[in-house]
Amino acid sequence: MTLRLGDTAPDFEQDSSIGKIRFHEWAGDSWVVLFSHPADFTPVCTTELGLTAKLKPEFDKRNVKAIALSVDPADKHIDWIKDIEETQKTVVGFPIVADADRSVSTLYDMIHPEQSATATVRSLFVIDPNKKIRLTITYPMSTGRNFDEVLRVIDALQLTDGYTVATPGNWKDGDNVIIPLTVTDPDVIKQKYPKGFEAPRPYLRLTPQPNK
Repeated sequence: MTLRLGDTAPDFEQDSSIGKIRFHEWAGDSWVVLFSHPADFTPVCTTELGLTAKLKPEFDKRNVKAIALSVDPADKHIDWIKDIEETQKTVVGFPIVADADRSVSTLYDMIHPEQSATATVRSLFVIDPNKKIRLTITYPMSTGRNFDEVLRVIDALQLTDGYTVATPGNWKDGDNVIIPLTVTDPDVIKQKYPKGFEAPRPYLRLTPQPNK
């Protein structure tokens, strides 16, 4: 199944490190970062889940829940969490889906046969409170993810959902933003962008970031 931006994230019910989870019900009205890892007790995955655990305060500020997934069973997840917490000096405060039958992996196209016929690649989905997919990133098994980038994109998505702006390349929270080309009426521009703007080109109008 090919999932595209704007699609509704498929619901599922599956076992996890905290028991059965019905995904949409568990997500509630939060944003969600759903990410898969190839296997438990592997080095790259251990660092990734440790980083995710340490980012909980940042996720909480943004109304984001994290949920991981691999095809290992729940009891193995629980044993592995002890290793993650000990080696990464953190507390894993999010569930790990135990997709032993690969039903969720298939639903979200997380198994890429040219990488592995059985293990999931490093897929990541950002899903908004309306259960719409807003970002997809797929990393190879050998490369750990950049979770600073995940937070940066969530900041951009939440900002552009609230204001009529776009974000330039390498944008970070607090940087100038872009006035979209669809906004042309001078009165509307004055209303929406009271701090004014600079226009090095007619199609490139930069304005201070609105207050969130």
